Amino acid sequence: MAKPVNDIEAAAAEIVELRTMSSAPTTEARTLERALGAQIRLLRRRQDLSVSDLATAASISLGMLSKIENGQISPSLTTVQSLAHALSVPISSLFESVEERQDCSFVPAGRGVSIERRGTKAGHKYQLLGHLSRGDVVVEPYLITLNEEATPHTSFSHAGVELIHMIKGEIKYRHGSETYHLRPGDTMMFDSGALHGPEAFMGLPLQYLSIIVYPRNHG
Repeated sequence: MAKPVNDIEAAAAEIVELRTMSSAPTTEARTLERALGAQIRLLRRRQDLSVSDLATAASISLGMLSKIENGQISPSLTTVQSLAHALSVPISSLFESVEERQDCSFVPAGRGVSIERRGTKAGHKYQLLGHLSRGDVVVEPYLITLNEEATPHTSFSHAGVELIHMIKGEIKYRHGSETYHLRPGDTMMFDSGALHGPEAFMGLPLQYLSIIVYPRNHG
């Protein structure tokens, strides 16, 4: 059952108000408009309706419908509701293509996927905590545990940037020509193209979070 227009407007207002402190830009301009327009065009063609037919049925101008289908304007919710009614579909179906592009990964505590990452050394246990299949960048979050078999290794090198957050134990971590003493709660972020890795342990086992970010289409 389609939500009343006032409920949708209230939800939209809440979304506008919910902002993080991140300086990340908003999603590409008119991404929503283009997806909405493409979905309306798809549904119209499936019903063998011309642009004129749908514009007339929805009581909007031919020019406005053309701009909506091409993602050039943001239609009001009233207009969206009129289009949904004219197409005899629930209003939510006009946003299906937008919803399909949203990607989310949830990993319960202790259920990370144990993997052998490139360059993995004995005593280094990697658990992948999530994976997204879409987007311009790849984000690889690992929970890394070093046990008694682990030995220092400072020759890791790969594309992108890496963030390390210390959870348990102490470690001296080398990045390039510098060494950093990390204790629980400490965080470092660096260009991961430089040689890096644990240089010395202050007791084992120890554990830290490693998040690696790099362009998805990196050669």
